[in-house]
Amino acid sequence: MCGRYSLFMNLNKLEERFGEATFEAEDYEPSYNIAPSQYILTVINDGSKNRLGYLKWGLVPPWAKDSKIGFKMINARSETVHEKPSFRESLKKKRCLVVADSFFEWKKTDRDKVPMLVKLKSEEPFAMAGLWETWKSSTGEAIHTCTVLTTEPNELMASIHDRMPVILKPEDEHTWLDPSIQDIKVLQHLLRPFEDNRLEAYEVSSMVNSPKNNSPALVQRVG
Repeated sequence: MCGRYSLFMNLNKLEERFGEATFEAEDYEPSYNIAPSQYILTVINDGSKNRLGYLKWGLVPPWAKDSKIGFKMINARSETVHEKPSFRESLKKKRCLVVADSFFEWKKTDRDKVPMLVKLKSEEPFAMAGLWETWKSSTGEAIHTCTVLTTEPNELMASIHDRMPVILKPEDEHTWLDPSIQDIKVLQHLLRPFEDNRLEAYEVSSMVNSPKNNSPALVQRVG
């Protein structure tokens, strides 16, 4: 699964990387420990243009009676996402990019679970494949939410965990965002494990275990 990641990249670099998107996140603040239920930086297509803004992490389907279901919807399995009532409509028309510069996963050892940071060797920001939805409460309040898609691990990740987030190739991001593309086979072809030779992983401090901790120390290599 993907349950924690970071985004502390310089704002100018993010605007350069996702330059085709209209920036609507003036209150951007770097974070070294992003957790579910927080509002996270994403790119969506509104039918005419790409927009960079915030969605709440934990997808709430429009038919849900309670928004708390979002706590169970932080991830969606790419292999079966088209079959699930909670996600299949979003897969057709409401896809998004979740902007990140690293993600965390916990590696099981004989003694404990060790937090590992995974990032691009180039240290560039990247986009995880996501889906988004809008849910309205009984009072009419609209909440815009999202989920991160996961896939089977590549060779690097297989030694850490049995799942990993879908990191899209930059050349595939336009296709993923285009709401006019609804062919399931075309979309699922994009949801593959990222090349392991372009990623690196290393152990980080156990301080990352708590979402309350948020500092540069969380992304520093341990050992």
